[in-house]
Formats: sequence, C-alpha cells, structure tokens
Amino acid sequence: MQNIHIVDHPLIHHSLTILRDKHTDTETFKHHAAIVSEILIMEATLDLPLAIKNIETPLEKMAGKKIDNSPVFVPVLRAGLSMLFSAREFLPWASVGFIGLERDEKTAVAREYYQNFPSNLKNRRVLILDPMLATGGSLIDTMTALQQKGANDVRAVCVVAAPEGVKAVNQKFPDLLIFAAAVDSHLNDMKYIVPGLGDFGDRYFGT
Repeated sequence: MQNIHIVDHPLIHHSLTILRDKHTDTETFKHHAAIVSEILIMEATLDLPLAIKNIETPLEKMAGKKIDNSPVFVPVLRAGLSMLFSAREFLPWASVGFIGLERDEKTAVAREYYQNFPSNLKNRRVLILDPMLATGGSLIDTMTALQQKGANDVRAVCVVAAPEGVKAVNQKFPDLLIFAAAVDSHLNDMKYIVPGLGDFGDRYFGT
C-alpha cells in the first residue's frame, strides 16, 4: 500500500480500542471519536504554510506566525460530520464543504445526493473527513468531485481503513495521501471492515 500514513500515538490506540468495543455507549463513543479525529487532523495539517505576523506581547514586540491559507474541511455525510465537529474546535475559521453519499446496502456502491463546496479550492489544503475507508468508492467519488472544482492539495483523514479501499484509492489517485488510525484486515461479504467497529455513523449518532 502506498500513500497511507498510519498515525501511531498512545492516545489513538487507547481511544480506538474503546471505539471498537461493541459495548461502548453513544456518549463514550462520541468522546473518543473526537480524540482520535483531533489527533489525525493535527497530523494532516502538520505542514500547513505559515506567514509572519508582527504582534506585541505585554513585554515587547515580536514576529509571530499564523496559518497563511485557511484549510477547507469536506466531511462525507453523514459520518464525516463527527470529525467536522472536532476539526472546528481548533480551526473554527476554516471553510467547510459538504458531499452526501448514500451507500446501497445490496451493491455497496455509493450514490451522491448532495454537494456544496466553497468556490475557491485551488491552492488550499482540503481535508476529506470520512471515518471509514471501506471499498474506497466514497473517497474516490469525493476526490473526483473536488478535482472538478479545482482542488489541487487534498488529503483524506479516516479513522479505520480496509486494505481493499486503500488499494482502490491508490490506483485511482496515487498522489492522494491518506491519514488513518489503523488499516484493518479485510472487508467481509457485506463490504464492512473487519475487525472494524461497525457502522460509525449509527454508533456516533445513536441510530
């Protein structure tokens, strides 16, 4: 597998184990989903360009640094909203785009039902937020839509990925860097990630 960065952090290992546990209640699931999401997003924005900003502290003037170009978050509805909540905690000024993809349970193929992106995507860091990278279809569709809108600096942030999905995305978009907490064993006959953690959206929203 190429272009996937597994974020190895004790807090991620701890929280991901709680997320995987089928006995974890909704409130606890949401708490640890936020922890994992924040660490992954911080890693994916580690090299954001900075600009000098002259400020004055209570003691003297100094040259500080600020993010030069605000990133854009694109959650894949609906599960991606869980990661957006975390992202907006520390980057509240970032623009947000949305894409709605609904999975057909019989074919496991996603159907787009909604799309709304900011108009100025070129030369801005765009982060696709999608907790589960299973077949790769949703991520491929999102990346295709973003490129059509002019995005040229895109990264994907996922909690758990399947090797089949990573391979499919690599083949279609070899330059797309994926950040994930784990790459699991495989997809089962229903195209769910194994061992995985079940349906992320259902567990997060309590449905």
